[in-house]
Amino acid sequence: MTQDKITILDLGRMKAEGSKITMITAYDYPFAKIFSDAGVDVILVGDSVGNVFSGYDSTLPVTMDEMIYHTKAVVRSNPRALVVGDMPFMSYHVSTEETVRNAGRFLKEGGAQTVKLEGGINIKERIKAVTDMDIPVMGHIGLTPQSVHRMGGFKVQGKDDKSRRKLIEDAQAVEDAGAYAVVLEAIPADLAKDITAMLTIPTIGIGAGADCDGQVLVMHDILGLTYGRRPKFVKEYGNLKEAADASVKEFIAEVREGRFPTAEYTYEVK
Repeated sequence: MTQDKITILDLGRMKAEGSKITMITAYDYPFAKIFSDAGVDVILVGDSVGNVFSGYDSTLPVTMDEMIYHTKAVVRSNPRALVVGDMPFMSYHVSTEETVRNAGRFLKEGGAQTVKLEGGINIKERIKAVTDMDIPVMGHIGLTPQSVHRMGGFKVQGKDDKSRRKLIEDAQAVEDAGAYAVVLEAIPADLAKDITAMLTIPTIGIGAGADCDGQVLVMHDILGLTYGRRPKFVKEYGNLKEAADASVKEFIAEVREGRFPTAEYTYEVK
């Protein structure tokens, strides 16, 4: 890959070449810059911001205005990575017209290059309507967090024959509707492998095994900033929580003991 801005065409080429795609969430300027400079291919401005940034117990309360705000912050970092705006709950559920309008906001106001929608056959026509307006769409099937109440919680999907067939049909519907890629979340690895082989578009797994064309994780999970239960598929690559705790405690101690600020950090008129 070159150092040029990554596009949806690059992701398709990576699948064809067998090169793994990397995707990570980001919600602000500094982390988006860190991740893109490190070489990640795709930055997802995820509605997971509701859980990890705002402290909600689900993604459902997140609004379009909140998503646009965070997308603009990510885009201001001028990332080389492809930026995907995650369409929040009720931003594409009411009508096709509203779906297209909200998708357009991610590009026009937020500066993203593409959007992501959760669902399969049930939103096929919505995906097609958005792609018909030349707005690239990434799909998302399997465990779709916006459907948490219908699913009875955050549970692995595709564990029996009926649900496996449904996920295969969903995957094909997403591709047929014009999506350029699809996220497979919390499904058995053998099913994800079959779907990946079946589709011509890239699959990006999260809790879906190693045979997907790429992998995505939430930045807070990777960096050890998660509170509460952590899904089985999460691997912690660092622990910024401990580093932040140690730094803040040192600051508090130095202030209370009169060791900060020293002359080095003080303005003096000469």
